[in-house]
Amino acid sequence: MKILAVGDIVGVAGIRELKRLLPGLIESESIDFTIVNAENSADGFGINQRNFDELVSENVDVITMGNHTWGKKDIFKFIDDPRIIRPANYPEGVVGKGYNIYTCKDKKIAVINLLGRAEINILTENPFLIAKSIVEKIKDKVDMIFIDFHAEATGEKIPLGYYLDGQVTAVYGTHTHVQTADEKILPKGTAYITDIGMTGPKNSVLGMDIDVAIKRMTTALPEKYKIAEGECIFNGVIFDVDDKTSKVKKIKRIYID
Repeated sequence: MKILAVGDIVGVAGIRELKRLLPGLIESESIDFTIVNAENSADGFGINQRNFDELVSENVDVITMGNHTWGKKDIFKFIDDPRIIRPANYPEGVVGKGYNIYTCKDKKIAVINLLGRAEINILTENPFLIAKSIVEKIKDKVDMIFIDFHAEATGEKIPLGYYLDGQVTAVYGTHTHVQTADEKILPKGTAYITDIGMTGPKNSVLGMDIDVAIKRMTTALPEKYKIAEGECIFNGVIFDVDDKTSKVKKIKRIYID
């Protein structure tokens, strides 16, 4: 079985690139299950109803979120849809689910979304302890567990991979919008990569207009970010899972320019 995880969709441009490339990728790579991070799909901040509808119409099985989960009020209309999950370590009582279990080719696949705390100023529970709690709860009910860890610091992402090594199928990072070249199978069998990158404008600062970003850096003024224009990149990773052991036997980074 092959599971595709697509890096942070940035704006309408990112959705357009996904729609252009995903069908062909699913066919050429024999993809069975697709997870997409879409917390930047609505003008770079959150997700709206139109974004959600477009993504699920493109054979996207799961939509994960992050620090901009609540960037658009539209999300409250569809937050209870099983195809979208928000970080599991938001405080207890917050609407939505932090994980869900899906069925694909007679396999039970759990997808967990977590939000990092290092350099992200959002009040959340400890992602390590929340992850451990969820894994203990569901490990006997599922065949595979995938974790989208939406976090800034490599020093927070890498320890989570080792902390859960052998207990989950894969831990992959999102949020930095820069694809890392450290994909590996950890000693106890868990697949890991620090960040799978982004899908959005290529000539940009993390998908945003370059001039605006430079102005913010050089003047310290709160210039409003806007999505960059021009050609796009498509980033993600394919986990090739052994049907008998449900362990990842190969990781393949996807970078389409």
